[in-house]
Amino acid sequence: MKKKLLIIGSSQGVYGGIEAFMMAISNEAEKWNEFEVRLCFKLKDLKNKSDILEKLANENSSSVHFVKKNSFELYKLILWSDVLHVQNMPPDIVYPSFLLRKKVFLTVHNRKFKSKSILQYLWVLASKLATKRWYNSDFVWNSWEPNTKKANSACIPTVCNLSTTEVDCEKRKGFVFAGRWIENKGIEELILAYNKSKLSPAKWPLTIIGDGPIKNKIMNMISNADVEIHTTGFVSNELKTEIMSKSKWLVAPANTNEDLGLTPIEARSMGVPSIVTDDGGLTQAAGLYALVAIPGDVDSLLSCILEAAQMNEEEYNFISKRSKETLSDLIKPITFYKNEFLNS
Repeated sequence: MKKKLLIIGSSQGVYGGIEAFMMAISNEAEKWNEFEVRLCFKLKDLKNKSDILEKLANENSSSVHFVKKNSFELYKLILWSDVLHVQNMPPDIVYPSFLLRKKVFLTVHNRKFKSKSILQYLWVLASKLATKRWYNSDFVWNSWEPNTKKANSACIPTVCNLSTTEVDCEKRKGFVFAGRWIENKGIEELILAYNKSKLSPAKWPLTIIGDGPIKNKIMNMISNADVEIHTTGFVSNELKTEIMSKSKWLVAPANTNEDLGLTPIEARSMGVPSIVTDDGGLTQAAGLYALVAIPGDVDSLLSCILEAAQMNEEEYNFISKRSKETLSDLIKPITFYKNEFLNS
């Protein structure tokens, strides 16, 4: 008899890193003969569901559910399941699952905030009820388990379907940023640093992929810059992969205690090294061969950009190769989850 696997997590209704991870697991799990799979996004208000999220979810799963928190539909899905892969530790999912003696695996994406609220106490208790806890970076793990690490906890960085596309180093050009346009992602600092670099946009172009709440601010900064900066808006995964693979450097200059940072991992899978800030889990995601700037510091980011542009071909080729090779030290193959769901 097949095991009933429910991949579930809270969502704001937009497509982001957690949603992409859930879809990747669901897409792969549907190929596992041992499981019947359902994918569920729990929303505060179903009106917040974006068309893009719904479209991508249905492309990656044959059984997609959007439910309200604490709803009858939510508890029906929990009752249906044998195994739950839960994102973070929402009490309205973990507690009933535990009481019904379901196997609960948590992927914890977000760091623990310093708070003494009742809700945080409920999260902490919920985490203790899980069969296993997988924290997506050492930074996140250390925030929840700062001293003694529990036996059924581990650091398992979250990944999506990583591309193996690799463009010859000499055919790559410039810098690329990919992510939601929100405060503290470092987009403003990147524009300012690139503008100060005086690099040739023809030889060292900057492409900024994405969209988001601060779009007007970013577009105004770009229009006032002295150099041309390319923007793409929201693009498909295929086009994002193409753009990233043809870039010399991925830039992720966040200043927000980033929990992990998926784009440096995506770039490394294609042999593209990163410029990142020493922010949260970004340096772990980018690896030992990344160039590292101070969060929020335009001049520090400028220094990294200039170092990248001045790097000779031999050194860049070495960094590119090692960035990709060492990625296997960080991430697990997606079949890791299959084995855990079956055998734990």
